[in-house]
Amino acid sequence: MSAEAVTNSQQDFYTNPQAPVARYGGAARLLHWVVAVLVLATWPLGLMIGYAKKDVVMNFYLLHESLGFIVIWLMLIRVGNKLLSRAPEAEGPLHERIAAASVHGLLYAFLIIMPVSGFLATNAHGFPLKWFGLVEIWSPLGKSPDIAWTLSAIHSWSAWILLGLLGLHLGAVLMHHVVRKDKTLFRML
Repeated sequence: MSAEAVTNSQQDFYTNPQAPVARYGGAARLLHWVVAVLVLATWPLGLMIGYAKKDVVMNFYLLHESLGFIVIWLMLIRVGNKLLSRAPEAEGPLHERIAAASVHGLLYAFLIIMPVSGFLATNAHGFPLKWFGLVEIWSPLGKSPDIAWTLSAIHSWSAWILLGLLGLHLGAVLMHHVVRKDKTLFRML
């Protein structure tokens, strides 16, 4: 989109705030926000495990892992939804569209890598997941101490990378909504 089209889009926002917005489909929006809430709950829980008292640390693990397991499945559904549904056309200069597509692609990748590596790591450490204490989840790994620490490192590093990507994503949202005052945010609401 040219700079003139971006300017026109911004003017439309000011002159006609009721103008329709090309939005993502309902499933995409719902999945986006559910995953966002789960990640914003799961990430701090994982961080707090290192600070929890010994008598409650397993409760933190159980909740962290159970929520993370939901994220795995929701992200797989999101990937399927993304492949099957049509997203609104991206707006903005080419370099911004490339940056947005790159950050979104990396967010998807790390939202799968992080929970999968965490799930496999805990199994490799010898702690199979019993989802919310109710259902034991099968794992392709049994106790495997030789790879457990590698999987734990992947999980930890991917969590920090995800946090950085989330910061970039939120920074772009704020730039569009507060600085440019365009309707980009409304595409996902």
